[in-house]
Amino acid sequence: MELRQLRYFVAIASHGSLSQAATRLHVAQSALSHQLAQLEDELGAALFDRLPRGVMLTAAGRAFHAHAEAILRQVEAARASVHGDAATPAGKVIVGIPHSLSQALALPLLKAVRATLPLVELELTEELTGNLVPQLRAGQIDLALLFADGTLDEFRHLPLLDEELLLISPPAEAPLTAPDLAAALRLPLILPAAPHGVRPIIEAAARAAGVAAPNVVAEISSISILRTSLLAGLGHTLLPPMPLQRELAEGRLSALPLAGRPLHRQVELCTARHLPPSMAAQAVAGLCRTLAERLCADGVWQGARSLDPAVLAEFHGRP
Repeated sequence: MELRQLRYFVAIASHGSLSQAATRLHVAQSALSHQLAQLEDELGAALFDRLPRGVMLTAAGRAFHAHAEAILRQVEAARASVHGDAATPAGKVIVGIPHSLSQALALPLLKAVRATLPLVELELTEELTGNLVPQLRAGQIDLALLFADGTLDEFRHLPLLDEELLLISPPAEAPLTAPDLAAALRLPLILPAAPHGVRPIIEAAARAAGVAAPNVVAEISSISILRTSLLAGLGHTLLPPMPLQRELAEGRLSALPLAGRPLHRQVELCTARHLPPSMAAQAVAGLCRTLAERLCADGVWQGARSLDPAVLAEFHGRP
């Protein structure tokens, strides 16, 4: 298997046509077809279905495509590490952000990278947390913001901030006083499907407190659909305020903290342990940490506090 074959394969997949890929790569279509045939022969599987107009990835091709792109990205990162300058990092960096964090971080990060890292090409992908983990593991993305739930030890992970989960309700359905965890979990709740978002955190807290599992009336992993459902009065949710800050500010939704011991989620910046981050990825990671601290300090990231060592000790209950 050669890097050339991987590049040819990715180009064909991108264009959906051997002729268009050949034109883009400036190679003869016959040479492209020959290299693809050799690759398929080595893998023992057809990577494309040949159609009257172009080609389409097979199931095997779709599985292989993710690995091919990750390998090519690592090759480019290795090349950049040799020729790059730490003072002026360059190259592409892909950052995965969960839906519930994108409103807080996506635009500030884009602006900051453009202003301070002009040679870095930043790509943001908004995904469910359960989808970001395998992408980070496979090297398809460079950085991911994930929630500490006891499963992140396979990655390098840097704590960024802590968000308190509030009971968010339609005003007419909101409790008159702050409920404790058990009371909140008895309410009709709209939560992400497991294992995404806050769901593992809420279920772990319920088990630890010895209370009943949450009364989930709908599983919705989309912030926009969740917002619509809450506004329609279909139930309550447990989330930090930031993703729904406009509706809360306008009074269309209401939020209450949990009485007793509140719920929190810890946001961590993660990279794959087995893949060395490029200088560009390291620069973007540093920028994420700086941005998180500033957004918390300025009150822009509502309901969040940055995690310095003292706060981390408090969060984990250490002396």
